Amino acid sequence: MVPVMDTPDPDGVLAEQLLRLTRRLQRIQSRQLEPIGITPAQFRLLRTVAHCDGPPRMADLAQRLDVVPRAVTTLVDGLEASGRVRRTPDPDSRRVVRIEITDEGVATLRSLRNARRAAAEEILAPLTADQREVLGGLLTALVNGMPERSC
Repeated sequence: MVPVMDTPDPDGVLAEQLLRLTRRLQRIQSRQLEPIGITPAQFRLLRTVAHCDGPPRMADLAQRLDVVPRAVTTLVDGLEASGRVRRTPDPDSRRVVRIEITDEGVATLRSLRNARRAAAEEILAPLTADQREVLGGLLTALVNGMPERSC
């Protein structure tokens, strides 16, 4: 039998709260993305492509999104079918495919920005402006401590 600990683990509690908050944000965001016809994973990929200096390779996207290459292929297939991205040949290697955002993809990102803002507002509603500023600073410190992945 494993003994039950009487003292809560503050870091464990914090990690659990962050996970619960992340799941809640994902549910809200999914609900708001549905009318636009895009999944949260497709949104992440589309946003990543838009923020790269040039059209990224599929392998770059897989690394940046921390997923297996097959997952990127599936996401690109869906975004390409909806006209939001297109595959283009790499000028330096015939075996490499690059992903380029289309005008429809850019328009979709504009719509998604509003959905994301609404999801954030729903989550952050209980906080004052000062609390939001503190939270933003703390989250920035955590994000900046993560290894950078570029395209």
